[in-house]
Amino acid sequence: MNILFHLITKDKVAYINEDATLRQAMEKMEHHRYTAVPVISEEGKYVGVLREGDILWYIKNEGSFAMEELERIRIDKLPRKKDHKHVSIDANIDELIELSIDQNFIPVTDDRESFIGIITRKSIITYLVKNFKNKRK
Repeated sequence: MNILFHLITKDKVAYINEDATLRQAMEKMEHHRYTAVPVISEEGKYVGVLREGDILWYIKNEGSFAMEELERIRIDKLPRKKDHKHVSIDANIDELIELSIDQNFIPVTDDRESFIGIITRKSIITYLVKNFKNKRK
């Protein structure tokens, strides 16, 4: 399987830069109705994933919540409990299946570790179902 056929390219993915504020991240996640978004460095490298849970745990552990504070907190200062593992552009279907068990999307990087897009769990399942049906014929 050529993963390029399943790639949602960076220009079509909602992501945040690591120097974005917590408020900017929350607004982007709310706007797109996502529970997790890729975090990208200034150089375009994949840094990790920010999840709703990371934000909630941060607010809980801070003990207070004020929207003004969210405008001063940068994403790169926020502790993340768990990151999505990424794959390179030449990954195989077995790698994607394994990662999709615990991740609803898989970030994809090029040979310089630059973020180029994501592959969704739905896309992987759709591919597997089509292959299964074709083999049964």
